[in-house]
Amino acid sequence: MNRGIRIIFFFFLCIVSLLPMSSLILAQAEPAPTETIEAITNKTEPEVPVSNPEIDKLRDQISNKNSELEKIEAEIAAYQKQIDETGKEAGGLQKMLQQLKATRGKLLAEIKATENKISTAAINIKKLDLQIQDKDERIKKILDAFVSGIRTIDLLESQTFIELILSDKEIYDIWENIDTIQKVGQALKERTNEIKLLKRSLEGDKGKKEAEKKKLLGFKVGLVDQKKIVENNTSQKNKLLAETKNKESEYKKILEDRLAKKEKLEQEIFDFESKLQVEIDPTSLPKVGKGILSWPLSAIKITQYFGNTPFATQNPQVYNRKGHNGIDLRASTGTKVMASLSGRVVDTGNTDISCYGVSYGKWVLIEHSNGLDTLYAHLDLIKVVKNQEVETGEVIGYSGNTGYSTGPHLHFSVFASKGVHVSGPTEYKSKICGTYLRLPISPINGYLNPLSYL
Repeated sequence: MNRGIRIIFFFFLCIVSLLPMSSLILAQAEPAPTETIEAITNKTEPEVPVSNPEIDKLRDQISNKNSELEKIEAEIAAYQKQIDETGKEAGGLQKMLQQLKATRGKLLAEIKATENKISTAAINIKKLDLQIQDKDERIKKILDAFVSGIRTIDLLESQTFIELILSDKEIYDIWENIDTIQKVGQALKERTNEIKLLKRSLEGDKGKKEAEKKKLLGFKVGLVDQKKIVENNTSQKNKLLAETKNKESEYKKILEDRLAKKEKLEQEIFDFESKLQVEIDPTSLPKVGKGILSWPLSAIKITQYFGNTPFATQNPQVYNRKGHNGIDLRASTGTKVMASLSGRVVDTGNTDISCYGVSYGKWVLIEHSNGLDTLYAHLDLIKVVKNQEVETGEVIGYSGNTGYSTGPHLHFSVFASKGVHVSGPTEYKSKICGTYLRLPISPINGYLNPLSYL
């Protein structure tokens, strides 16, 4: 090489030596540690959990619990079938006692199911905790490798091109380090995406954990309610045996007396409501249509319709020729009853306190913002209080057989809000019962057909 070319090449090297290695994608003289490169380039699948014996054990426990729950649900279904069949047969004391026994068996089985769900939810929360811990550790390892990768690139890029040329390294070593920089850079990109996926999966697990905690709380509250309903069932049976002395003749007499009292009370209430004068503006009510109100039960079977239905017409002694003021829905004792629409609890009550076995029994009245009120009656257990705000689908109580009822069911009425109110402490004194009654009352034009809005 002649003198002029050597001088030009020397100046070229001088200029290049002033540039950082990152712009030339060159490498340091010393190769990066092998374990650092492997830590950066080794990937894991974020959505595939690392095998954890403890997590696997918890999964097996959950599977076993689910198998147990299937058997319990089959037991509940068998009791329900027995209850339905008993309800179809002619009513007598022994049939009523059989129904109470089957109801108790079903309620106790439902308690077992709830206890199973509580246990399953607790195990699931523990499993999610381990999964969260596992993903936290994986993220930490990736971040540690990420930091090592950045340091490696910084170290590899610390020498200038002139330093490499003047070093005693072979060309092969230089190009090997260049390849290392490219691999580490690509790996860092991939690990960044991996962290994003892991964090997304981690947040999903945390969300599931919170949902499980809410379910667990709901199950625990439900368990307390179920035990209370079992107590009510036992009290009802003991009361029935005490009243009848376990004699069919006494039971028949009690039913006849209650029916006669109920007939007179219905007529008395009808006469009282007929005197109420409230003008209801039709425009204050929502337009008739499906879905304005939600069904108050999860499974629907209408056993009695609104108004002068065939049953009401054939039994004027029960409905006093004015028809049925709501609809009746099949619901065995302990069935969850839900608010048909969000609103405010106007009041709750129990007519059995002042006049046993002849009216609504335990009831809840809710006012909605669309001009409608809804009534839920014959409840076994009430779960709301006066002025409480409730949401659509929120459990407000459990169905039962309180008041005048030939069997467990839910009575559901719809009123024009401007027409209905709860009778005051001294507003309505029943001559039939000899006491003041607290219950929802309305002028006749205030009663609406629930099926117009469900």
